[in-house]
Formats: sequence, C-alpha cells, structure tokens
Amino acid sequence: MKEIIEKDLLEIKRLLSEVLGTDSYKSVSRMGGLTNHTYHVTLEDGKEYVVRIPGEGTEELIVRSDEKISTTLACDLGIDAKMLYFGNDGSKVTEYIPNAVTMNSELLHEPKHIRQMAEVYKIIHNCGVDTGVPFEVFDMAAGYEKIIADMKVPMFDDYAESKAQVMAIKKEIDSLVNPKSVPCHNDPLCENWVEGNGKMYLIDWEYAGMNDGMWDVADVSIEASFGEEQDELLLSEYLGRTPTLTDRKHFLANKIYVDYLWTLWAKARVPYDGQPMEDWAVERYARLKNNLIAFNSL
Repeated sequence: MKEIIEKDLLEIKRLLSEVLGTDSYKSVSRMGGLTNHTYHVTLEDGKEYVVRIPGEGTEELIVRSDEKISTTLACDLGIDAKMLYFGNDGSKVTEYIPNAVTMNSELLHEPKHIRQMAEVYKIIHNCGVDTGVPFEVFDMAAGYEKIIADMKVPMFDDYAESKAQVMAIKKEIDSLVNPKSVPCHNDPLCENWVEGNGKMYLIDWEYAGMNDGMWDVADVSIEASFGEEQDELLLSEYLGRTPTLTDRKHFLANKIYVDYLWTLWAKARVPYDGQPMEDWAVERYARLKNNLIAFNSL
C-alpha cells in the first residue's frame, strides 16, 4: 500500500469540509495511481468517498477543464462513480464504488468482464455528444516527432519505413470505414476499470477526447494482453454482430495506431526519464512491427 503524504491530509480535510460539510473521518488510505495522489476516505457515519489530489507537474500534462467535461459526461452516463466536486486544479471528490475491485490483465480476460467493458464502450461511444475536446492521434504524433528531432533522440533505423506503412494503412482504413469521432477514454489501462456490485466502471478521464471509438477497443486489448479468443469476444460484443474482414482491419489498424503514438511519446520522454522510456518505446515498436505484418496478411 502506498504511503500517505502528510501534507495531503490537510488538503483532504479542506476538501471534505468544502464538499461534505465535515473535516473529520474515521479512516483514510492511499490508493493506486502514478500521477495523482488518490485516497479512500471513510467518514464517521460509514459513508465512503474517493479524494484525488493532483500530482506535481500534472498541470503541464493535463488540461483539467477538458478532463472535467469528459468526466462529467461519464458520470452522467453512469459509467463512472458519482462526482461531487471537481476543482480547477484537478482535485476531485467522488463517491466510492461499492465493493470495488480494481481490474488487472488476468481479471479482464474473463468473458464476463469483456462483455461488461464492451457495454461501457457502447454507452459512451453511442451517446451522441460532442465534448469539443480533441484527441487527434496523428497531430499528436507529429508533435512528438518534432520533440524527438529537436532533442536529437536517436530513432529506430527503419522508422521511416514503418511510418510509411502506418500511413498507408490509415489511408486504406479511412476509405473503407470513414471513422467518426466520438467521446473516447483513450487510456483504458487495466487499472482504470473497476467492478463494483457486478457493474463495471471506467475511471480517470484525464486523456479523454473525441476519437475513433475503435481506438478504445484496440487499446484495452493491448493493455490487457488479449489473445485471439478475447479479441473475438470483445469485438463481437462491441459491434453486436460477427465481425467482418473490414471490422478486423479497423480493429488491428487501431492497435497499430496505439503503439505508433505511444512509441513516439516514449521516445520524446527519453531525455527526461532515461532508459525506462527507451525500453518501453522498444517494446511498443516491436509489437507495432508485428501488427504491421499481421495487417498485411489479412
């Protein structure tokens, strides 16, 4: 369990007082999360809440006003915990998901959970709302490429060839599918899925924005290390029918896009975070190349 940061306790008391009218609690424990400090707080009356305090430097990475728009939508649709407060700095108070179980790769392989995830995706992707928050994958990729070039970070020897293949696939998919932008989570890590009392929730909408819905479907497949059996069930449940060859190409193309974008992001972070980011980029790039081969064999 993560250590409680002493100064956070003062902020927790302040937020409890402002939002709930009390600054006393029975217990507080640190929850998971890389960029923020998140706490499970139980009040004297037994009611449970989650208090999030933004981590240092997150204001440079995340547009909190955009996150609030997407989080509010998710809460209104009932796929995230009820939100009671969202501060301009990203501080947040929500109700605690009852009997919460945070997912991992092993749990997400269960057919029940795959069906639950597909249902969550259908709710958010088909809600008909334009959040006005962009998530333009290839514009972002170009931005990371510029950072890589400016910082003189060494790139893979065959990157130009791989990029050409990615762009050719994008051209093919755009002509076949004409993907439309819908509200997407865009960062569906296993730990961002929480089940409570038989219902699946999707939390932490920091990178949410308008994107091709198939990105979310492909991304969770990558994050949970799905095989063919899990992919088939996820895609069938999401589409509500047997996937066609075009569907399979659309799905695999988005797996490629996911690794393309995050490979470049990791390379752009190498000057700051060193070898771990280089290793992560190498892992992503290897899978990208394997999926390029798989796409060309469809």
